Amino acid sequence: MYLTAVEEAFGADIDYAMLVKLYENDSQAETRYSPAECMGCHSVGNTGRPAPKHISTSYVERQNLTMRMSMRRFTRLTNGFSKKVENHAWMLAIYYMHYNFCRTHKTLRVTPAMAAGLVDHAWSLEEIVLLAR
Repeated sequence: MYLTAVEEAFGADIDYAMLVKLYENDSQAETRYSPAECMGCHSVGNTGRPAPKHISTSYVERQNLTMRMSMRRFTRLTNGFSKKVENHAWMLAIYYMHYNFCRTHKTLRVTPAMAAGLVDHAWSLEEIVLLAR
């Protein structure tokens, strides 16, 4: 059930596991903004031999926080939302192109695309616009 997309993308030769967090069942969840308390977690969907110490939600949670703080359309109670799904998809594409190809990250001291060896310089916004033509 959980491995379909991972196995389709990477095949069976991958070390993969998913951490599932268990939250308390709160009757007031609909009336408050803070999340429910995490009661524990367990690993599911293991493929290969993933190292237990590396099974974590930290990376994806950090990515989600960075995205929410960078694009207001992902925060609650805002008027910066997309009325069409197509516009939302285009905004995500622009954001990730800028994030990976233009923006120099402090810890890397280069763009993620440069660190991965995909490009040899930080792209300008003009270069991204030329790709859309």
